[in-house]
Amino acid sequence: MNYKLIDFVKRGDKRGSLVAIEGNQDIPFEIKRVFYIFDTQGQDVIRGDHANRKSKFVLVMVSGSCKIKVFSDKEKFEIIELNSPDKGLFLDTLTWKEMYDFSPNSVMLVLASEHFDADEYISSHQELLDLIN
Repeated sequence: MNYKLIDFVKRGDKRGSLVAIEGNQDIPFEIKRVFYIFDTQGQDVIRGDHANRKSKFVLVMVSGSCKIKVFSDKEKFEIIELNSPDKGLFLDTLTWKEMYDFSPNSVMLVLASEHFDADEYISSHQELLDLIN
């Protein structure tokens, strides 16, 4: 499977909660890049809408919620809703993803296995299918 949900350990007391995420321990790669998505306006907005040749990702909703459509092949996909900061979605290389239906004031944290490289992006679903086949 090219994706899986990860349950992070949530620690806390009466003061609040904390989740610590460490590369090569809580997630299956060394973290080389971190970015976050916020101020996404409207439920019609789609983020992602591509696959990556080299990068693996873990998506975490620090605040709010969104849905992620993950394609496992040409016809099959699953919709996963992320709505808790103690859950992450691991996406392996060559995984097409579409993030949408962001709640107001949502913040998605993305942990990546590679530094940014525009040449590794696959922006055509057909190109991805051709590459996989």
